[in-house]
Amino acid sequence: MTVTVPAPISTETDTHRRTFEHITPNWFAAVMGTGIVATAAATLPVQLPGLHVFAVAVWVIAATALVVIGGAFARHWMSHRDRAVAYARHPVMVQFYGALPMAMLTVGAGAGLLGSDLLGSAAAAALFAALWIAGTIAGLLASVVVPYRMITAADHTDTAALPAWLMPVVPPMVSASTGALLLPHLPDGQWRLALLCACYAMFGLSLIVGMITMTLIYGRLLHGGLPPVDATPTVWITLGLIGQSITAANLLGTDASMVFTGAQSSIAVGLHVFGIGYGLIMGGFGVLMFTLATALTVHAVRRNMGFSLTWWSFTFPVGTCVTGAAALGRALDFGALQALAVALYVLLLTAWMTVATRTVRGVLRGNLLRPN
Repeated sequence: MTVTVPAPISTETDTHRRTFEHITPNWFAAVMGTGIVATAAATLPVQLPGLHVFAVAVWVIAATALVVIGGAFARHWMSHRDRAVAYARHPVMVQFYGALPMAMLTVGAGAGLLGSDLLGSAAAAALFAALWIAGTIAGLLASVVVPYRMITAADHTDTAALPAWLMPVVPPMVSASTGALLLPHLPDGQWRLALLCACYAMFGLSLIVGMITMTLIYGRLLHGGLPPVDATPTVWITLGLIGQSITAANLLGTDASMVFTGAQSSIAVGLHVFGIGYGLIMGGFGVLMFTLATALTVHAVRRNMGFSLTWWSFTFPVGTCVTGAAALGRALDFGALQALAVALYVLLLTAWMTVATRTVRGVLRGNLLRPN
């Protein structure tokens, strides 16, 4: 992720003004990465003392960041439409328009899982539903509009498959997994059936297009070599589709029993079995990509990889691996997978604390607001 920003800043007021006026779509990755720390904590099989309170506090930070960054981004659109158009035409920056819907969906899921402590059950559920609807619509638009702009671009000479291409592809999968959490809030009958069917449709949309894109990215890495050193963290984005799809398949498979009952209960059993089988198979691919991403990151660190917003790629994708391992472990009642979810959460927490600290420091010092 790169940010096109103004010259160095000299005062705190100037810092806030410039940050406000030069927010780019990739800043929403910070909301995603923070929100997943909260929601992943709520899904862990082991709830340690203080973990719930910590998760609620982190969710509040993510929700606040969504409001602040969203407001800054909206003002940026209204005040600098030429720059907004330039972002939409940029072959890399346009991909990160997929970060906005995922930020809304992640904060919305946090409201459903954790928000009742502060807002009450009814208000938390309403906020969850509102953000899910808004995030789903925005995600579906991104999954169509971004490829359309790429296809109709005037110049394709420098086009190369990048991990960032997955950013507008993953939002429907996030809608599918978070939609499973919304099912119990709907009345029994046709409404639940409609939501379950929509979630599976979005699961298929994201999975099929995502695997095609993943093939292009993998081929690009093999034939084209490494991306620029500072862009290496984006390789972790590939894990977002893997972890989120395992999460969606198992959450939807578990909740199918609320929709298909009686004579149709065998459908629920089939979907539950599908989630387990899919999770095990895709999990093997996830181990490969996790290992490869780790090796490439170590390779980049040895070549002096500097800090940038691309480091937020270390957070959300790992968070989806946490929720995927937790959901699959719960479906199988498999202690090893549940232990893996806890271990991955420790890794996620370490990555988030490192990246969040450096981001705050970079904003205060103005390092993230200078031209790259």
